[in-house]
Amino acid sequence: MKNQAEVRQLKEGGYVVIDDEPCEILSISVSKPGKHGAAKARIDAMGIFDKQKRSIVQPVTAKIYIPIVERKRAQVISVVGNVAQLMDLETYETFELTVPDELADKVTPGEEIVYIESMGKRKIAEK
Repeated sequence: MKNQAEVRQLKEGGYVVIDDEPCEILSISVSKPGKHGAAKARIDAMGIFDKQKRSIVQPVTAKIYIPIVERKRAQVISVVGNVAQLMDLETYETFELTVPDELADKVTPGEEIVYIESMGKRKIAEK
């Protein structure tokens, strides 16, 4: 799911959709309007799920998509290798996610964790 907004409304730390991938905004720089055109904004962002750096240049009046990013809580049911089976604490839906190497010691059966969901994708949150 995603909403639409103008480029001028975006802020650092917010989210934006670039190449059909939800990204967190790292920096925004706006140029002055020129003799023949509108002010342009350069947006540098990092993909939430793939950690790939992306950038776009758009007029500040252009419409752009903003993903709906939700932080949800889940209980770890089991861990096999680097795959954890999780149960959402609101909907009781069970699903599997891969556990990042840096969080391998924190994801243990019976514990509650936070995961991020956006545009049909999920991942275990670092924080």
